[in-house]
Amino acid sequence: MFFTYFGQYLLLLKSVFRRPEKWKIYRKEIIHEMNEIGVGSLGLIAIISTFIGAVMTMQIAFQLVSDLIPTSVIGQINRDSSILELSPTITALVLAGKVGSSISSQIGSMRVTEQIDALEIMGINAPGYLILPKILAGITMIPALVIMSIFLALTGGLFGGAISGAVTPADYINGITDGFIGYTVAVALVKAFVFGFIITSVSAFKGFYVRGGALEVGQAGTRGVVISCIAILVADYIITALML
Repeated sequence: MFFTYFGQYLLLLKSVFRRPEKWKIYRKEIIHEMNEIGVGSLGLIAIISTFIGAVMTMQIAFQLVSDLIPTSVIGQINRDSSILELSPTITALVLAGKVGSSISSQIGSMRVTEQIDALEIMGINAPGYLILPKILAGITMIPALVIMSIFLALTGGLFGGAISGAVTPADYINGITDGFIGYTVAVALVKAFVFGFIITSVSAFKGFYVRGGALEVGQAGTRGVVISCIAILVADYIITALML
């Protein structure tokens, strides 16, 4: 069954990346999807990232009980954890639930109401028209959200450490700037790019091939989120193993 669905998924992607009929129409859809995926998720990602950074700072300070370890290490650990793992992965998992379920339900509803059939009868490449703008918006906006998430996680760690007294702002800033390796940001962006593709394409796949009525559309959305989350975690492990 896995190879059947995977083969069906690859055939759908082949149709998605077929040459568009009119780029002008696609351009409008891409801008709309970028607004839905990126701008529509700013508030949620900002709140989650800020509090995760603050909590991580306090937890790291709680575990570093030795007086021989400088408190600036708290900033270093929080920086590397946020860049390499927390911001890309948690952002992707949150967006898999928010964006992925929306994509799957939207396309699934169009399938059960025969709107996709109508597009195909008119000679329009339905997979390309419906899915390609979402994929392009996902691989563009999710890396941007991850960059914002990293910045807010580090900022949240600064305020969290200062308010709780775990680390002074001067020591924290010294920690996040000392020994910084730019390659870690490249790893985070690669993860974000792959995660964006997984979220949009897998959710669209589950919605595109849904059969039945409203109940099946809801089930397809749930399965799309679950499969996307599992695929994100597997891809996270593979990318980490290959790049670090």
